[in-house]
Amino acid sequence: MLRLTWVQPEDLLGHELRQAAEDGREPWAIAARWKAAGGCEAPARAGASPQRASRYLRLLADDLLDELADLPSRSAEHEPTGLEKIRALCPQWPSRPAGAPAQAPAPAALEAAWLGRAVGCLLGKPVEKLPLEAVRQLARSTGNWPLAGYFTARGIPEPLLEAHPWNRRSATTSLAENIDGMPEDDDLNYPLLNLLLLQRHGRDFTTTDVARLWLDELPAGRTFTAERLALRNLLCGIEPPLTARHRNPFREWIGALIRADVHGWTNPGDPAAAAEQAHRDATLTHTANGVYAAMFTAATIATAATGVHDVHACLRTGLSVVPPRSRLARAVTHAVRLAGEHPDFDTVVDELHAAHQGHHWVHAIPNTALIAAALTHANGDFTGSIGRAVSGALDTDSAGATAGGIAALLTGDPAALPDHWTAPLKNRLATSVAGLDGVGFDTLAHLTWSLIPREASQP
Repeated sequence: MLRLTWVQPEDLLGHELRQAAEDGREPWAIAARWKAAGGCEAPARAGASPQRASRYLRLLADDLLDELADLPSRSAEHEPTGLEKIRALCPQWPSRPAGAPAQAPAPAALEAAWLGRAVGCLLGKPVEKLPLEAVRQLARSTGNWPLAGYFTARGIPEPLLEAHPWNRRSATTSLAENIDGMPEDDDLNYPLLNLLLLQRHGRDFTTTDVARLWLDELPAGRTFTAERLALRNLLCGIEPPLTARHRNPFREWIGALIRADVHGWTNPGDPAAAAEQAHRDATLTHTANGVYAAMFTAATIATAATGVHDVHACLRTGLSVVPPRSRLARAVTHAVRLAGEHPDFDTVVDELHAAHQGHHWVHAIPNTALIAAALTHANGDFTGSIGRAVSGALDTDSAGATAGGIAALLTGDPAALPDHWTAPLKNRLATSVAGLDGVGFDTLAHLTWSLIPREASQP
């Protein structure tokens, strides 16, 4: 039986009930109706429950999804999705550069950023979906704690592996003994797609341009959560930005954040422009805090791309494009504070898990908080940043990728990244994005550099 993940109505309803409680609606009566009808909760970690629901429950789930969408939200005033309303709520919104543009990053810095994103993703792949204690036990059993190298199965007691098996899709390509180039991952596919987006449509692309590109170039089977539902909505004739809202309970999850790097890389010294590009991209699939996570990441990276700011200044700039009374702003501020207070990062992670225990492990809020905490606690150090991000045991490959891309960009040179991280990648990236399978990170750096406005790319 093909049990397609992230689309089953009976599972979407459970996730939407949780989303409604998070964003200030009152879903309790609808939740009671669902439970009385025999409906189940959303799967805790998998993308679909194991058994198909009855036809009655599936139809009821669709009806209740629409009812939930009509409930008013107490947080709507402080968490808008429209760009003008977001800007109006951000008193420290970055000003556009006056006079000479910021120096663009050299291709070497961009190569480091691409490599760092890939390494962080690869580190997190085998332990994706595993609970926190499992990640800690697996790493400690091989002496790899704090994380300083790729995970390995060598030397791990068999009972521990039986209790906590690796991610089945990733173990064959992402354990240290199996790595042979960078395997395909959505955390790298989306930056590749955004290169195509800027090549074809330029910096003034629209959300509709993103939608058309996806329909042309993105296999549906390579999408997950909000992106898969947005594609479904497009194929049902629903247009942006409704694609992000219609029966899409994943609209505040991490998908838009992992698409943001290119918007930062191509707007060095202009975090406002980077955030605006990320907003146009994100609103195909996300709303509110899901969009803010992408804007935060893009603005942070645009600041880092100048090579003149430390990681702490970059993160502060990232927060300047997030509404200060939003859940994301509060979570990131809390995470940065924790990282400054506790010398032991395990304590930081424990505090973050306690604070965000109601969120799904793929939700943007806890993951963005973890990324900010990891970068802060490691002071931007590359190995320290990716190790901390992955050790947080949320969306391990995505958090590792974003933290790795930022920390590596700050080094300015791929030679600054430890060889034991980069050598196994063999300057080769696998992807289903047409025309780019097997591309080298050096080639990607030059393609990215070519998309930076010419006035900002002069030496």
